[in-house]
Amino acid sequence: MFNTLSGRFLILTIIFVMIAEVLIFVPSVARFREDYLLARLERAQIASLATLENDMISAETEAELLRNAGVFNVVLRRNDVRRLALSSPIPQEIHATFDLRDPSALVLLRDALARLIDTEQRVIRVVGNPVNDAGTLIEVTMDTKTLREAMLDYGVNILWISLLISVVTAGLLFLAVRIVLVRPIKDVIHSMKSYQKAPEDARRIIAPTSSTRELRDAQEALAELQAQLTASLKQKDRLAQLGGAVSKISHDLRNILTSAQLFTDRIESSEDPMVARLAPKLVNSITRAVNLCESTLAFGKAEEPAPTLNRFALIDVVEDVIASERLAVGEFDLSFAEDVPSHLMVRADSEQLYRVLGNLVRNARQAIIANGEAGEIAISAEETTEAWWIRVRDTGPGLPMKAQENLFTAFQGNARKGGTGLGLLISQELIRGHGGSLELSFSDATGTCFEICLPKSDLTIANAAE
Repeated sequence: MFNTLSGRFLILTIIFVMIAEVLIFVPSVARFREDYLLARLERAQIASLATLENDMISAETEAELLRNAGVFNVVLRRNDVRRLALSSPIPQEIHATFDLRDPSALVLLRDALARLIDTEQRVIRVVGNPVNDAGTLIEVTMDTKTLREAMLDYGVNILWISLLISVVTAGLLFLAVRIVLVRPIKDVIHSMKSYQKAPEDARRIIAPTSSTRELRDAQEALAELQAQLTASLKQKDRLAQLGGAVSKISHDLRNILTSAQLFTDRIESSEDPMVARLAPKLVNSITRAVNLCESTLAFGKAEEPAPTLNRFALIDVVEDVIASERLAVGEFDLSFAEDVPSHLMVRADSEQLYRVLGNLVRNARQAIIANGEAGEIAISAEETTEAWWIRVRDTGPGLPMKAQENLFTAFQGNARKGGTGLGLLISQELIRGHGGSLELSFSDATGTCFEICLPKSDLTIANAAE
C-alpha cells in the first residue's frame, strides 16, 4: 500500500496535518494558560467582594472563599489603596510573578513552555486588571500544580483531536485521490498495455475521456503518439511490401532492358540524322535503367549502394538531364536553362547525381505543367573551397505548406495528387551518401529552389558512409 501513489499521499497528509497541529499546539496551550489565570483572577475578585461590605467574616468563610477561587490570598487596589482582601498561609516562597495586564504573545508562549517543562510545584503571583472597573489592580498567589495539570489535560485533548482530524482528512483525501487521480491513471496504463499487444490496430488507440485538464492533456498526447506510431508501422509495412515487389520486378525488367540494349546497337548505325542524334540518349537511358535494376534500388528494402566517386564535368550530367526532360515536355511552353561553368569538375557518383537532378527537374516540370502556365527550370552551380553547390530552381506555383512540412517523408511529402514523395527521399539519401545535404532553399508564389551541397572533404564522405 505504501508503495502506491494513494498510499504515500495518505501518509504525507497525516504527517502534514500533524505538523500543522503541532505548530498551533503551543499557541493554543499558551492561550489556555492565560484564560486559566484570568479565570482565577475573576474568581478571586468575586470572592473579595464579600470583604468590601463586611470586614468581620469568619476564618472558615474566608478559607472557603479562597478554596473556591483556587488561590492563597487576594490583594485588591482601589482608590490608590492596596488592601489584602483575603489571605491564608502560603506553603512556600513566591517563585515568580506574572503580569497579565498587557502581555505580549512571545511572553505568553515562553511562560507556557516554561510551565510545561517545570515539573516542580511552585507558588506564583499573578497580577491583572479587575473586571467591571472594580479596582485598578488585583493580585493573587496560587500554586502551579493544578495549573500544569490542567494544561497537560488540555494538551492531550488537543493532540487526540488533531490525530482524529488527521486520520479523517487523510482518509477523505485518500478516497478522492483514488477516484480522481489513481483510477484514471490505471485506465491509461490499461489502454497502453492493450495498445502494446497490437500497435498496428487503430481501434486500440486511447480515446481521451478525462474531465481533468492535466489528465486529458496526457491522454490526448498519448493518443497522438499512438496514432503516429500506428501510421508509421503501416507505412513501414507498405514500404517493406513495396521493396519485395520491386526486387522481383527488377529481375525481369533487367532482362527486358538488356534485350533493348541489343536493339539500340542497330539503331545507332541508322543514317537518319534525328535517330543518330537521339540514339546515344536512348542508349544512356537504357543503361541507367539496367544499372538501377541490377542494384535492386527498391526503397524500404534494399539499401542504396555507396557512391562510386570519380571526377567528371558537371555540365555533361546537367545537359543529359535537361535533354531527357525536354522530350517529356512536348508542346507545352516550358523552357530550360543552365548556368554551369563548362570547366567545373565535381567528384561524385555521376549516376546517382543524375538520378537526384532528374528527380528534382522532373518534379518541377510536373508542377509547372499541372499549374497550366508557362514556366522555366534552371540549374546553376558554383564551387567554393569546401564544397560544390548545385541549385535547381523553377518558376512554378510553389509547394503547399503541408508538403513543405513533410518534404522528405515517404507518402506524405508529395505535392501532387497520386505522388508518393519517394523521389525526394531517395534523392536526399543519395546526397547524404556523398556526405552532403539536399535542402529546400525556398518555396513561394514565385517558385521553388532546391540546393545541393557536395563536400570536398573525404572525411565527411566517410562519416556519411558509416
